[in-house]
Amino acid sequence: MDDTGAPVAVPETVRRIVSLVPSLTESVAATVPEALVGATDWCSHPADLDVARVRGTKNPDLDAIRRLRPDVVLANAEENRAPDIEALRASGVAVWVTRIETLDGAFASLDRMFALACRTARPAWLDAAERAWLAPEDGPRRTAIVPIWRRPWMVVGRDTFTGDVLRRLGVDNLYAGHAERYPKIPLDELVGRRPELVVLPDEPYAFSATDGPECFPGLSCALVSGRLLTWYGPSLVEARAELRRALG
Repeated sequence: MDDTGAPVAVPETVRRIVSLVPSLTESVAATVPEALVGATDWCSHPADLDVARVRGTKNPDLDAIRRLRPDVVLANAEENRAPDIEALRASGVAVWVTRIETLDGAFASLDRMFALACRTARPAWLDAAERAWLAPEDGPRRTAIVPIWRRPWMVVGRDTFTGDVLRRLGVDNLYAGHAERYPKIPLDELVGRRPELVVLPDEPYAFSATDGPECFPGLSCALVSGRLLTWYGPSLVEARAELRRALG
C-alpha cells in the first residue's frame, strides 16, 4: 500500500517510471535514471533531464502518460489532483501516492517508495540526507512567517514539510497552529505579527531581492531556495547547511 493506504499493483520488476512530482523526479533520476521515462514540465532537476514531458502537476496529460506505458506513476497527495490519480488507476495504471508532511516522514516515505514502488535498493544519498539532519540544532529559537504567494498573500500554515524543516533549524512558524495548511493572510496582519524572520522562498512565488522584502519594512528577510526548503530528495543532503547560511 502507498502512503495513503491505497493498494498499488506494482510489478515485481519496474523498468518504466513516470513522475508527477519535481522532487520525486530528481530522486528517481539520482537513483535509477534509466527507468525514468516521463516527468512534468515543472521537473527542473537534474538540469540535463531528457525524458518525455507530460504537462504540469495539476493538469497532467493523462493520454501521454498512458502512451509511455509506465510500470508505475509516482504522485503526491498534496501536489497532484485526486481525479487525475483516479483516472489513471481506472485505466489500469499503477499509481503510487506519497504523503509527506515532516522531514522524518520524507525519509520513511522515500525508503518505501524505492523499495516497493521502484523495486530498487535504498540509495546512498538517502542515508547521507538522514545523517545530515540527525543532530539537534543549537542556539536560540526564532519566530518566522513564510509567505509563498502574494496577490493575495499566502503563508505556510499547519502540518507542512516546509514548517518542519524550519522547526528543525530552530525557526518556529507563527502560523503553524492555523486551521489551514496554506492560509491567505492580509499583509498588514503579517507585518503586525512582528516575526523575527520573514522567510521568502523563490517558489512557488519567485520572491527576490526586489520583489518581497520591501513589503516588510523593519523586519529581517531571508531569501532562500525553494528547492532546499520544500523538496524532499537529494537536495536534503545539502539543504541543512545551505539553509543555515541563508537564514543567517
